[in-house]
Amino acid sequence: MRRTAVVLGLLGLAACGPVTPERAAERCEERARAAQAPDVGITLGASSNGGPFAGASIGLSADYLRGRDPIEVYETCVINMTGQPPIRPPRLR
Repeated sequence: MRRTAVVLGLLGLAACGPVTPERAAERCEERARAAQAPDVGITLGASSNGGPFAGASIGLSADYLRGRDPIEVYETCVINMTGQPPIRPPRLR
């Protein structure tokens, strides 16, 4: 049992290996975009079985609610993930 726990722990650590600067930029851009504005989604449709349907969703990030600057969110995120400043400016909407 103990051996299994050790193996699983080592596999977990291997999955948390270093993040490439490009991958960090992509992940942090997503976070910075979420800091810009709420994410709103609307779904409308119809099916042959159930007739018309509709749905809506709103996503709010903690960074957006705090009023953080998206560029600051991006830069801080990249530094936290890689230990280095960003390799490129963020590509935001």
